[in-house]
Amino acid sequence: MSSLSAESIWTLNPQELVNFLDCKVFAQKNSEIHFYAPSFKYCKNNFFNSQLETFPSISITGTNCALNCKHCAGRLLNTMHHTFTPNDLFELCYKLKQDGAMGCLISGGCLPNGSVPIKPFIPTIAQIKHQLDFTVFVHTGLINLETAVLLKQSEATDAVLIDIIGSKETINNIYQLNATVQDYAKSLEALQMTHLNFIPHITVGLNKGHLDGEYNALQMISQTTPAAVVIIAFTPIPKTEMAKTLPPQPIDIARVIATARAMLPKTPIILGCMRPKNVQHTITDILALKAGANAIAFPNKTAVEYAKTQGWTTTFSPYCCAKIFTDINYNKKQ
Repeated sequence: MSSLSAESIWTLNPQELVNFLDCKVFAQKNSEIHFYAPSFKYCKNNFFNSQLETFPSISITGTNCALNCKHCAGRLLNTMHHTFTPNDLFELCYKLKQDGAMGCLISGGCLPNGSVPIKPFIPTIAQIKHQLDFTVFVHTGLINLETAVLLKQSEATDAVLIDIIGSKETINNIYQLNATVQDYAKSLEALQMTHLNFIPHITVGLNKGHLDGEYNALQMISQTTPAAVVIIAFTPIPKTEMAKTLPPQPIDIARVIATARAMLPKTPIILGCMRPKNVQHTITDILALKAGANAIAFPNKTAVEYAKTQGWTTTFSPYCCAKIFTDINYNKKQ
């Protein structure tokens, strides 16, 4: 069982997968686990006490999003700082710097074509990164080669974050976007061609809590060289069309992580911040560690304790979990 392929892992029934993960085939390769708590959400436990403005998230479209996705309806934008112009963005970041920020995630709602309108902001984002000495991550949505080239030439971002969807049904019916799986593949190709650091995100159970296209998304990603891969999970949000939809089971989240680890053995894998924080939170986090995750955002306290019992070195950071690719490289040089 220790030499199972990604395809074999994906097809295991739930109990077989639990048994496989209990063998700690992937977990044994971890010597250190990174935990992250970016400041868009306060986190305090026995191990870490986050600061509220260390690494904020910013929407360049305010609360506006043309897609009105069934799982979000733009409500996630409410948790961010809001700006609308490049000048406003710089002024906000300057103030955040004065308040102790060390960087930020720049995101926003999508245009009807599935892209975040980042292009007019690129010179300002470069100014923020270099003049304010910020770590900057940019969430782009679908991205074309022209925008990717501009991001690379301006050295505006430390990494590009991009959601990858492997199911046309999910793209059309949940995102309500007139696009194809190939459009996401082309975005990955643009980022690969420009040699940007890019960190694909996969949302487990985005199609009403069921697995649909996650394996295909991983296959697309495995044809490229991402700096890291973030696995998140559909989480019901109040006052959205899917508010009462059940989220995916912890074993399905672990299935995606273990498959990602098999496909991308040398790539940092992260269990990201968006996932159900219900009674199964502990199960999800511990299964993620068994499945070979290198990092967890906003970890359950029991998962931290589990990592320590395995003898792994643990670190805590107030940055976005996307920073793992530099944290791991830094530690390797020590």
